[in-house]
Amino acid sequence: MNTERFEYLKKDYTQGFPAYCGFEVIHVGHGIFESQLKIRPDHRQQDGFVHAGVIATMADHTAGYAAFTTVSENFRILTIEFKINYFKPALGDNIICRSKVIKNGKKIIVSESEVFSVSEKQEKLISKAMVTLMAVPIGILNR
Repeated sequence: MNTERFEYLKKDYTQGFPAYCGFEVIHVGHGIFESQLKIRPDHRQQDGFVHAGVIATMADHTAGYAAFTTVSENFRILTIEFKINYFKPALGDNIICRSKVIKNGKKIIVSESEVFSVSEKQEKLISKAMVTLMAVPIGILNR
């Protein structure tokens, strides 16, 4: 994959709802994608922790873009299924998601996301997701 494609995916990642949430790209490579979120008050739930839905969205979206790095521009990536485990509440100033492709099939791709809470430059693993995705030819989506 060339640099131009990586740059396209970085820009494509931060649109719509993910842009509204404030997700930012911090690293892209073949089969890997990393993002971060600077925590705002509206990301928190009633007890002051980052809402589980924000974490799940970040894990799913970043896993999808890890998968995107393995297909040509003729495909889009759609989530088929995902499972997430939460280990501890997210506290701190930001969260980081590191996703990587762990099974790269022709149509079905499986990615894994690890989400870390960052406080005082210390990372703590707060959740892990397994995401199953499908590479769909663009022409099929336009029907």
